[in-house]
Amino acid sequence: MNKRIGLKSWLAAASFSRSERLALFAFVNLGLVESLASGRMKPSDAMRIVYHADNCRYVRRQLRDKIADEIMSRGVQLADLFDALPPKEARRELQRELGAMRSLCLRLLEKKKLVA
Repeated sequence: MNKRIGLKSWLAAASFSRSERLALFAFVNLGLVESLASGRMKPSDAMRIVYHADNCRYVRRQLRDKIADEIMSRGVQLADLFDALPPKEARRELQRELGAMRSLCLRLLEKKKLVA
């Protein structure tokens, strides 16, 4: 996939409540985390496609949720790990960050009472 995903048009297009948009946001990010963890998606691709400035702005201004904002912030920084760290350490740190993102997604879903 090479096309950028615009969360604004995707989440706002349907008549979802804010709570439903946050839940959908969490589920989408869980899928992204899994794709990144398995190596099916590169961090640089994830940043270009999903974790870009327009989506970060949308999450901050429209979803207005600290957990969702943190997920986006962590996603933006994933590609930088490979610029700043040696490869082996970058891979280890990537897995740690993905674990944190996964946990944040689950907390967001728990907060919205969608998972037990």
